[in-house]
Amino acid sequence: MKKTQRTLSTYHILALLVLSHPLYFYWHSAFSNPHPAHVLTGIDVLEAENFARLDGKHVGLITNRTGANRNGKSTIDLFLAAPNLKVVAFFSPEHGLFSDVEHKVASFVDSRSGLPIFSLYGETQRPTPEMLQGIDTLIFDIQDVGVRFYTYITTMAYAMEQAAKANIEFMVLDRPNPINGVDVEGPILDSNRLSFTGYFPLPVRHGMTVGELARLFNEENRLGVKLGVVRMEGWKREYWFDNTGLPWINPSPNIRNLDEATLYPAVGLLESTNLSVGRGTQTPFEVFGAPWIDASRLVRSLDKREIPGVKFKPFRFTPEADRYKGKRCQGAKITVMNRHRFRPVTCGLEIARVLCLLYPQRFQSEKLLELVGSDEVVKRIREGRSLQKILEGYQPQLQTFLALRQNYLDY
Repeated sequence: MKKTQRTLSTYHILALLVLSHPLYFYWHSAFSNPHPAHVLTGIDVLEAENFARLDGKHVGLITNRTGANRNGKSTIDLFLAAPNLKVVAFFSPEHGLFSDVEHKVASFVDSRSGLPIFSLYGETQRPTPEMLQGIDTLIFDIQDVGVRFYTYITTMAYAMEQAAKANIEFMVLDRPNPINGVDVEGPILDSNRLSFTGYFPLPVRHGMTVGELARLFNEENRLGVKLGVVRMEGWKREYWFDNTGLPWINPSPNIRNLDEATLYPAVGLLESTNLSVGRGTQTPFEVFGAPWIDASRLVRSLDKREIPGVKFKPFRFTPEADRYKGKRCQGAKITVMNRHRFRPVTCGLEIARVLCLLYPQRFQSEKLLELVGSDEVVKRIREGRSLQKILEGYQPQLQTFLALRQNYLDY
């Protein structure tokens, strides 16, 4: 193919220098959206109504640090101060009430209120009948990240199942999908691979809010729970989290900003293999690697793929925790250049393809199945099929999901 020669003007050269400078990304993040929207989450709406929907109710609240109004006041404090409802118990998901731990969590008693805080990521992943004693309404207020294998939506679904069995109401205080509610991407979870990291046959990136997912789970799995969703006000599907005007609160210890949430469907997709995904570093999910990788060789191969919206650079790091703790790793650092062009799941699948090609004896590609969730997709990756063939293979299932999803969109 004959190459066309292009001449850059002085203006274009200066523009490229500015856009490639590291400080540009900090400036762009801070000032590209100077007038964010005024989004009210479910708890903001409930508070504005003086908790009228919960008048006289005895409630259990499933929440963590992300359960807060737009001024940063916790839903726990708001509920405890509300005069027209009674809080019976609190429940915490993976990472605990303060969203800061990476291990199993024990239940405990809150010293301030004297109320129990039951862990749903310890001895049990579901509220037991004993935990639900005295509760007539179970409420969910947690910020999700918009990815199938992030466990908060499974915690919500398990709690809905238990609420249905106990004949108590379930209410979701809706929150934004932080990586927008438009883009849907990735293979559908095989129906025989349902687990705590995959409650329902969703694509990796589902483009739905927790309230919408609750309605889908309730109807499609015929849970039969009496479900209420307190909808947001002012949220639009195309919004990313930084368009909402809401304060960022880390949903878990290793997703510390919107860039990491944006990259999570790409790099998190690889976490079940023998790669470090940056846990134990200052930039989790922005880097990945292993002791057996040659960073320069890897990035050269990734650059040839011309993956839209991101830039790779060779990176060396030593994790202080998790996989390869204390061992020198080589790999890549990913910078999101244009999040509107970036397709993280496609990027993750392409990274997996490259690792299979470069390190067929070292990369544990068979373990991709745990989070990719599709036996056929993993098989095609391991066979060395083209990215186009891999993407084409799951389009029929994805189109079927999109049609189903349409029935449950509230915004």
